[in-house]
Amino acid sequence: ELLAAEGLFAADRKKPLPFIPQRIGLICGRASAAMEDVLVNARERWPSIAFEVREVPVQGVQAVAAVTKALAELDAMPDVDVIILTRGGGSVEDLLPFSNEALVRAVANCRTPVVSAIGHEQDAPLVDFVADLRASTPTDAAKVIVPDAHAERAAVATARDRGQRAVSARLHHERRR
Repeated sequence: ELLAAEGLFAADRKKPLPFIPQRIGLICGRASAAMEDVLVNARERWPSIAFEVREVPVQGVQAVAAVTKALAELDAMPDVDVIILTRGGGSVEDLLPFSNEALVRAVANCRTPVVSAIGHEQDAPLVDFVADLRASTPTDAAKVIVPDAHAERAAVATARDRGQRAVSARLHHERRR
């Protein structure tokens, strides 16, 4: 209630995500499935995407300090366009660090857009409400941040074909005139 009253969860303070990020900051557990899901799915969609990964404890007494430090490091890097904060599911106790007031405020103060991908669809730690975007899973985070290169190429090809047809039709019309 205190954080909401301060406006930290307000929609108008959310930062937009970049259309095509060049470098993604990723905060995750060490050698975690969540990390692998983000990396694999993002690279399938946009093979040249770069990552700056911070593997830190994501549960237990050291989690808040470690995640907050990694968040500050990535936020200070000018070439990091967006930060994903992720971990797989777990018990309510396992996810408690992501409802810690200090971490929530750190996310709110980031200049870089932050995507929260904590737990599963039904989990709702407080960082979900302060993050610029909440992804339902680590895989979903990769899909909402990174465009599909194949789809983008197809859209460009379609636009180019339409443009060529329009120019050809106009030239044909002008010649007849």
